[in-house]
Amino acid sequence: MDSNKSGAPAHDIHSLRAVKVLGKGATGTVFLVHDNSGDSPFALKVVEKSSADRRARHEISLLRRLSPHPFLPHLICSSEDDQFIWWGIPFCPGGDLNALRHRQNDHVFSPAAIRFYLAEILLALHHLHHQGIAYRDLKPENILIQLSGHVTLTDFDLSRDLPPRSTCHMKPKSARVSPADERSNSFVGTEEYVAPEVIRGDGHDFSVDWWAMGVLAYEMMYGTTPFKGRNRRETFRKILISRPERVGVGKADALTDLIGKLLEKDPARRLGYWRGAAEIMEHRFFRGLRWELLTEVVRPPFLPSEEVVGEGEIDITEHFRRVKVPPSPLRSSSDDDVSITDF
Repeated sequence: MDSNKSGAPAHDIHSLRAVKVLGKGATGTVFLVHDNSGDSPFALKVVEKSSADRRARHEISLLRRLSPHPFLPHLICSSEDDQFIWWGIPFCPGGDLNALRHRQNDHVFSPAAIRFYLAEILLALHHLHHQGIAYRDLKPENILIQLSGHVTLTDFDLSRDLPPRSTCHMKPKSARVSPADERSNSFVGTEEYVAPEVIRGDGHDFSVDWWAMGVLAYEMMYGTTPFKGRNRRETFRKILISRPERVGVGKADALTDLIGKLLEKDPARRLGYWRGAAEIMEHRFFRGLRWELLTEVVRPPFLPSEEVVGEGEIDITEHFRRVKVPPSPLRSSSDDDVSITDF
């Protein structure tokens, strides 16, 4: 059954040759697959229908209508049968930004590398916001490295449509947020990246992505997130009332100044709130950057190997049967879903 009405072809899951498990996310398992045409391998996300039908279809729908962008994926195929929903996106052999950071000296990036990756992420978010989409799940695990060394964002099941300069309202502490909660006022995310207004239940807009970019920049610079606590409650408390260490102390360089302005707890005072990405692009940390030529003249800090290593042929149906996927969305250590009522 072809669930794609936008021109992307359908692929029978049984005609695809899966050679590697790339990862498990909040809503499914991602396989590296080949089709019978012998084309380049691609990433296939597979979700059992009993676990996250609505989130899967939401992500497919969003990918279908995304206009082309160098730092966002495109939909290769999508289809379903009685048991699974699946869709394909380009394979990124460089892995994710979290794994790449851990391969650096002291597990941190240089300021030049941070500038490169933040610039591309900023342009990707700008493109999403221009199309009325709040990403809402920015974190290193969702930033993949293409063969070219440039980034691409992935996992859009938490993204939501927002009209310009409006907020997605939430009743304070009213609705338990869980991976299966599809109400318009729900929010599921990684707790260390959640913006203060989401925890408070004030409603949120596109600026939640700028907050998350501030957390990301801090982690890339210092090797840890700025508000990490011993547990979820302490993390939320720090997000609400604490200032990040090392930021706002003494004379700030360009990067720490940018981080401080992105980690403004009042969204109306946060950099990017009023004029979106344009405000951030004008910050002195990006001074001299030729935005329109970013993919052409700037050499990426890291170029992945073209070699694709598989694990042999994997039967996708047997894989799900063997791991005994429960009737709830898959979780991994990097997917700490937030329940606002826990705070």
